[in-house]
Amino acid sequence: IPTAVNLRLFLSFLMYCWGLADPACGYFLKNCTIRCNLSDPSNMKVLCYNRTLEVIPLDIPLKVSNLDLAMNKISKIEKLDFTDLSNLKILNMSINQISQVDDGALGHLDALQELGLAHNRLTTLSDHLFQDLANLSLLHLDNNLIATISSSSFQPLSSLKTVNLTNNNLYNMKEVQPIVQLPHLQELYIGSNRFTSFQSQEISNTSIELRLLDLSRNPLEIFRVTADVFPYLEVLDIAYCGQHGCMEWDVLNRSFLSNVNRLNLSGIEMSFERMGMVLQTVNSSLVHLRLHDLVNGSRLKIKGLTDIACQIPTLSVLRLEYNNIGNLSEEFLQSCKHMTEVDISNTGLTQLSEFSFRSIEQISALKLGHNRLSSVPKATRNLPTLKILDLSFNIIHKLGCSDFSNLTGLTQLFLFHNQIPNLQGCVFQDLKELRILKLGSNKILTLNDAFMNGLHKLDTLNLAGKKLSSIRKGEFKSLTSLKNVLLFDNQIASMEDGAFEGLVNLTELQLDSNKITQIDIRNTVLMGLPHLITLDISCNYITYVNDDKLDPPPFSHLTSLENLRIFSQRHKGLSHLPINFLEGLKSLLSFQAGSLNIKDLHPDTFIHTPRLWFLDISKNEFTALTPKLFHPTPRLNRLYLPKARLQSLDFLIEANLSRVTFLQVRKNDITAVNETVLQSLPALTYLDMQDNPFTCGCSDAWFVQWMESDNQTQIVGAGEFTLDLGLYYYISTTCLVLLTLVASFAYHFLKWEVIYGYYLFLLTPHGCQYDAFISYNAHDEPWVLRELLPELEGEQGWKLCLHHRDFQPGKPIIDNIMDGIYGSRKTICVISHRYLESEWCSREIQVASFRLFDEQKDVLILVFLEEIPTHQLSPYHRMRKLVKKRTYLSWPRAGEQTGVFWQQLRLALETKDGSAEENPILSGVQAL
Repeated sequence: IPTAVNLRLFLSFLMYCWGLADPACGYFLKNCTIRCNLSDPSNMKVLCYNRTLEVIPLDIPLKVSNLDLAMNKISKIEKLDFTDLSNLKILNMSINQISQVDDGALGHLDALQELGLAHNRLTTLSDHLFQDLANLSLLHLDNNLIATISSSSFQPLSSLKTVNLTNNNLYNMKEVQPIVQLPHLQELYIGSNRFTSFQSQEISNTSIELRLLDLSRNPLEIFRVTADVFPYLEVLDIAYCGQHGCMEWDVLNRSFLSNVNRLNLSGIEMSFERMGMVLQTVNSSLVHLRLHDLVNGSRLKIKGLTDIACQIPTLSVLRLEYNNIGNLSEEFLQSCKHMTEVDISNTGLTQLSEFSFRSIEQISALKLGHNRLSSVPKATRNLPTLKILDLSFNIIHKLGCSDFSNLTGLTQLFLFHNQIPNLQGCVFQDLKELRILKLGSNKILTLNDAFMNGLHKLDTLNLAGKKLSSIRKGEFKSLTSLKNVLLFDNQIASMEDGAFEGLVNLTELQLDSNKITQIDIRNTVLMGLPHLITLDISCNYITYVNDDKLDPPPFSHLTSLENLRIFSQRHKGLSHLPINFLEGLKSLLSFQAGSLNIKDLHPDTFIHTPRLWFLDISKNEFTALTPKLFHPTPRLNRLYLPKARLQSLDFLIEANLSRVTFLQVRKNDITAVNETVLQSLPALTYLDMQDNPFTCGCSDAWFVQWMESDNQTQIVGAGEFTLDLGLYYYISTTCLVLLTLVASFAYHFLKWEVIYGYYLFLLTPHGCQYDAFISYNAHDEPWVLRELLPELEGEQGWKLCLHHRDFQPGKPIIDNIMDGIYGSRKTICVISHRYLESEWCSREIQVASFRLFDEQKDVLILVFLEEIPTHQLSPYHRMRKLVKKRTYLSWPRAGEQTGVFWQQLRLALETKDGSAEENPILSGVQAL
């Protein structure tokens, strides 16, 4: 192919990889994913969240309806960022770093209905920020830094119904006035700001449509309503308002809040008397009251408020969580006769009077979770109207036969996260209407006969997170209405034949995260489940040594099963999938078999599953698959094959997958795609080939053209495919090899010269800190400390640099050596046999000789403690060369006078930094 053609193809593909192609002509985006077909633009959703984007992408399809740009690093919205997106209805830009929005930047979005700008850095809402957004109904601006709102900022938002300004820096209620005046506003969230007062005349003098007002977590000193401006208000939240317990409440007329049915007074800083006034104000309409976490909430105060609240004839729901109640007496709720739901979770309850709830005649829901109850309280018995009982997250360690007596109307019972060790057969005998039973996260080892009596209408049974080790035959046979059984995260290692006998209506069975092996996955265990739709046996220890037929096949009785999950088997994985493993599953629609360490699948694996619609066989070790594998699955629609070690997709050519719309083959070893592969998938609308070593040359020109022109198939992550730059790779790798060789030779032969040069380059000129650096071996340290140091520093007054005393701790050794030698006028090398054998001593004399060579100054003094013959110096060529060229001093033998030695050493230290020829002080000392 001519060079010009090559270049044209290269540039074309490069433009594609950069996402510069016209989005109207193709179906791939560089940083986003489309969640619907282009043929249905009215519901097109484009997902660009969590992509570390710093600017808004340019290739967003013009017909997008829902655009998600959350969790990025966008700091500014510019005027032309959303030009021509006239069909956009939902825009989410939450959790970014947006601090500036150009005027009119959102003005092109005429159809926009929902806008999310929460968790950003906005400080001001300008006049033209929401220009032309007449259809906007939901606006999220919470968790910003907004302190100022322009008076005309919200004026264009004539359809706005909900505004969230929670957790900003607003402090003047007049800033909110333009928002409240909107004709259709129903919900206003302005909690966690800096408002110190709320006065109705500051926001409106006429009635408004507001249904919900959230003022929670503001330092309000006063709440004042002087006119009937809230005739439709239904929900009022002033939780955690006020300061120092002195918040005032001033509502001129009770009728002004006559429609409020939900009130939150949790954690409010208000006196008991004023809280009583609040409750009296809503006396005619209140249905739901929250009194969580009352400040300085003594039992007496909580009891008094409860009495006042329970006098409200319309009140039916009372929530008292996070108060310090401790013991619940008979009188505490005595006045709450009309209550239907009571929540006293997280109140430190340890005891309840037997008659605590006797006065509540129509109670239907009782929540006692997250307390310190050690047993099921007697107070919960004999409540025939009770439908929901929550005792979760307590320390209940035993269930008795009478614990739930006469709870004939109970439909939901929550006992999870307790310390129940076993279950007796009589515990649930009175619960004839029970539909949901949650017993997860207890210490139950066996079920015994717990479910033999009662529970005939039980629909859902949660036994997850326990210590069950086995399931015996018939333990569930009385639960004929049961539809969902959750047994995941136990220690089940064995299941007897007929373990699930009697569960004729069961539709979902979760057995994942146990210790089940292939021995327990047999048809005699899974018999008697004619309506089972979902079976999860993932994360167990099922494994097969080959793909031979199983006799009998494990699922032969599950003819209604539609979803089977067996992924992530522990230890060595499933390893092999027997040929008839799926036999009997004629209704199977979804099969999830990822992470099983399977290397091959027999062509007849799916011969028994003709309705298969969803197949996940990802994270296996296939390398290749046969087309015949998919012949029995003509209805297959979604195929997941990521991390499967696939080297080619050619097996799809003859696989007869004409209905596949979704194909994911990311993180494989695919280098090229055959044109026939895509032609064999006529219904394909979503293709994910990210993180493959995909290369493109001239032979792949068809692929580039196909991506640019095809309007049916979305290619996810197309901008991340790699290019085949063979010549550039060759040149760069050649240069790298040569550079490595040069660097290796330089390191081997010139290592210390390079290091010396580096430190010499870093060295800055400065005066010498020491008179001499002493280079010696550790074995010669006694001589240095007893002889050399006292004489030179004590008698002669020189300042010496010694390893153990003057080296800086934590600093690299070579740095300390360089600083010591270059910070001293001279270097004294104390030479002995040990010195010659020491690596670091060799480095020190090497650096000193470099300095001698570089500066051409008399900076080196050699002192021999021992006589060393010439032939012993031969292996140490650097030392031998120095001794031949320079004079030296020898320490006198035992019994000889040392005076001459010290005098000559003193003279050597006194000499100027001239050349050796200019300083013949040691000329009388002979060289070896």
